[in-house]
Amino acid sequence: MTSFLIRRLGLSVVLLFIISIISFFIVTLTPGSPYPWGELNPKISAEVKANFRKKFHLDRPLHEQYALIMRDLFTGDLRSIKDDRPVMSRIMERLPATLALNFTAILISLSFGTLLGVYAARNAGRWQDMAGSFVAFLFIALPSFWISYLLAIVLVKGFHVPILGTHSYGIEFPNGFATGLDTLWHLLLPATVLAIGGIAAQSRYLRATMIGTLREDYIRTARSKGLAEETVLYKHALRNSIRPLVTGIGMLLPALISGAVIVENIFAYPGMGRLGYEAVLERDYPTLVALNFVVAALVLIGNLLSDLLYAAVDPRVRLE
Repeated sequence: MTSFLIRRLGLSVVLLFIISIISFFIVTLTPGSPYPWGELNPKISAEVKANFRKKFHLDRPLHEQYALIMRDLFTGDLRSIKDDRPVMSRIMERLPATLALNFTAILISLSFGTLLGVYAARNAGRWQDMAGSFVAFLFIALPSFWISYLLAIVLVKGFHVPILGTHSYGIEFPNGFATGLDTLWHLLLPATVLAIGGIAAQSRYLRATMIGTLREDYIRTARSKGLAEETVLYKHALRNSIRPLVTGIGMLLPALISGAVIVENIFAYPGMGRLGYEAVLERDYPTLVALNFVVAALVLIGNLLSDLLYAAVDPRVRLE
């Protein structure tokens, strides 16, 4: 276990280094100007522009800019072009909201994906299974922004359900980001939108594994003993088919974080996805580079935890 963790942590450091280089060059080489007043604004003196470029290292070659940005990121001196605030302070303000959104989406995906996967495996080959497969593939194919707008229009405009924290429909988060039950209430719709694709994928993975598990001899033995079908399904078959769900967590996290960029903006959710979208519009290079670094670190941590959990649920797996 110790050697596995050391190898994985070392690999993660290397991957983070590579990701930071790629994201830096993608961000800095995209068309556009980082100047908040516009590069060709005649009202801004050459001295002000020179001081701005020097402050944010824009007067250096690209490889030096990268080294200085990484240095400032790890020392806490990296500042936003937008408001000159420390970038990590801006990210840490949004991180709890994004973690809450993704954690809720994962719980919804695993809960409903497990129920639907067991139901599909139990009715394999029947019309219920075929209908479930059609709906699952439909949900996987539908874009999250389309589902978001559809649910927002139907629930808020049609049924006047106040569950959105969105400027589009005149409903705001109290005090920026609410707490307690109000937070959970505002999390419900964006987390559900994020979880829809995960529910469909998880149910398909579990269905495929459980169909094979239900044909095993020990399942026939359990049924021959007169055990209730629910006991056979959930106590015996599901426990030995749980590995795809654990593996799916590692695959689900990157999809949720990337999908949060769209969903958080549609629902005006105060998370890192919305911060990244604002940084793109404002050409805030330091914030974008730091966000990409933090998101990559979260994804690598999630994959590591998924591997550890995989070994915990299946004693036959050894981490060596």
